[in-house]
Amino acid sequence: MTKQEFDGYRDKYAKQIDAIREAAHELHQSVNQTYGDNLPYGFHLDMVVEGVICYGHLVCACEEDVLPLFFGAYYHDSIEDARQSYNDVLRTARKWMKEEQALMATEIVYALTNDKGRTREERAGEKYFQGIRATPYAPFVKLCDRLANVTYTCSVDSGRGGSRMREVYKGEMKHFLPSLISETDDQRRQVPFEAITALAEILIEEVDRDEIRKQWNC
Repeated sequence: MTKQEFDGYRDKYAKQIDAIREAAHELHQSVNQTYGDNLPYGFHLDMVVEGVICYGHLVCACEEDVLPLFFGAYYHDSIEDARQSYNDVLRTARKWMKEEQALMATEIVYALTNDKGRTREERAGEKYFQGIRATPYAPFVKLCDRLANVTYTCSVDSGRGGSRMREVYKGEMKHFLPSLISETDDQRRQVPFEAITALAEILIEEVDRDEIRKQWNC
């Protein structure tokens, strides 16, 4: 899909996307979840969606997938952090989408929900990433989530513990990116090179684009 086509569909469904955004913001506000330096959690959700806006055309397969993709980005933390169940999310998605679309949107959210665990490694182990790789658009939304967190950590939050988390994210790169990438011709399960490069450019001082392609086979 071209960027122009994707932006055209985004404009076409702007009313639904705005309603999804507002509902997601209100949901996280209702459980008093904040982000970074006591920002409303919607700040993070909007940053994740910025990644979808920038790179979504590279993975979106058809018009019918546009709303599920935006919903998945806005609601990606709703089960994990906002006390929602799978069925809660599915009922919400049905407000704006047909049944097949709502199921796709909910599966994205479910795939991005961390497993139970005491550490980052336990919560995001191999089983977790297997589920992401198997779910259309989940690898891409997960990458947008990481890009949003890294962007905030390394810029806005640089003076408040950001340097420590930058090293954490940098150290996870060798595992994180290969965990998202699978051998498939299904564009819905791919992660775009442009988004990978944007992430690398924040965490790595000098980025060799050819080396990125070679290292992560993209």
